[in-house]
Amino acid sequence: MYILIPVNGEDQLNARIVPLVELAKWALIEFDEGNVRSLRFIDDRTQSGVEWIDFIILENRFENSMEFMQEGMMVLVRRSEETIEEIMEAFRFKELDEVGV
Repeated sequence: MYILIPVNGEDQLNARIVPLVELAKWALIEFDEGNVRSLRFIDDRTQSGVEWIDFIILENRFENSMEFMQEGMMVLVRRSEETIEEIMEAFRFKELDEVGV
């Protein structure tokens, strides 16, 4: 499965989740069997090269998430996690909140 996270840059160790208006890059994560299989940074999420993105994780529930839902993505929001590693750990243990319509 693939997961998108809006981040402030492409430094894997220091990239932090940001609101969509502050987006510098998209972190595209391939997640399988409870582990991160790959991580790459892209400029344009529509040019990801993957057929289907399962989840998008946003900085807060006040982000405009309708576009992502219309594309079939499940929208999750962080609680207190900031780094990609923290977010993926929370994802693994289902500690992110779902955005509903």
